[in-house]
Amino acid sequence: MTVNPAKTSELEKLLAVSSGLVSAQGNERFKAIMHQLLGDLCQTIKTFDITDEEFWLAVNYLNELGERKESALLAAGLGLEHYLDMRADEKEAAAGNEVGTPRTIEGPLYVANAPLSQSYARMDDGTEQAEIMWLHGQVTDANGKPVSNAIVDIWHANTLGGYSFFDQSQSQYNLRRRIQTDAEGRYAVRSIVPCGYGCPPDGPTQKLLTELGRHGNRPAHIHFFVSAPGYKHLTTQINLNGDAYLWDDFAFATREELIADPLKITDARIAEQRKINQPHTEVNFDFTLVAASDNNEETKIKRLRVME
Repeated sequence: MTVNPAKTSELEKLLAVSSGLVSAQGNERFKAIMHQLLGDLCQTIKTFDITDEEFWLAVNYLNELGERKESALLAAGLGLEHYLDMRADEKEAAAGNEVGTPRTIEGPLYVANAPLSQSYARMDDGTEQAEIMWLHGQVTDANGKPVSNAIVDIWHANTLGGYSFFDQSQSQYNLRRRIQTDAEGRYAVRSIVPCGYGCPPDGPTQKLLTELGRHGNRPAHIHFFVSAPGYKHLTTQINLNGDAYLWDDFAFATREELIADPLKITDARIAEQRKINQPHTEVNFDFTLVAASDNNEETKIKRLRVME
C-alpha cells in the first residue's frame, strides 16, 4: 500500500532520495540545488493543482526546446540571463568595487575566433544592399588612460536579423570581427546598420511568450566582448537609439548607458577619409575597463559557444 506523498514527511523523504541527499556520493552543492529546485516544483504542482496532462505538456515542451536549440534564447526571454547581470551588479555595489562600462547579456549567437585585425576592419562581405555604418570608439581605463592592444570582439545581425553561421545564407564570419586597439586605444570598423529581429515565430520560445502575452522582439543592437591583460573582461552590447523596441527588449538587455545615437554623415571630406565616399551612418561608442583582481576576471565566463 502506498502512502499519500502530499503528506509533508513522505514528500521530504521523496525529495531527499531523488536529489541524492541520502547518498554519500555526488556533488554536495549540486545536490542541495536540486533539492531546492525539486521542492519548489512540487510545491508549484500542489499550489496550482497541475494536472497530469499539463505536466506532460511541460515535459514535451522541454524536448522541443532542446531539439530547436532554443534553451539559451528562452533563458534570455525569461529574464534569467539579465538576472545574472543584476546579481553581478549587486555584488559589485556591495563590495564597493570600481565599475566601468555596464555589462549586459551575451545572448546565444556568438561565434568564437572571428578574424583579428589591427585597429580597423571591414565586417560585411559587401553582398547586402544596406546602409553603411562606421562604428568606432576608444577603450580606456577608469582614469581615462587609453588601453592599447585591447581586443574588441564585435558581432551583429544583418538587415534581416540573421547572424552568420546560424544563417547559412551568409558567408563565414560575416558581420563578425575582432579588432586590436591602437596605441590610443582606438578601434574602428566599417559595417552595415543592423536591424532588430524577433524569435523564430514557429519556435518554442515564441510559443511560451505568446502564452504569457508577450512579444519576442529585440531592438537593433551590436554585441561586444572587450578584453585586455590586467582588466576585467567586459560582455556588453549597445542599442541603437530610435528603435521602436529600445525600451521594450524581450531579452531585457537595454541599459541607459548602453544606448548609442546613430549620426548621419553627409560631409564628403569625412566620407573620403574613411574611404566610403558616400553618405553613411556613424556610431561612436567608447568603453571603460576596470582593473581585474585576479586572472579569472580577465576571461569571459565558461559556457558552450560555437567554434570555441
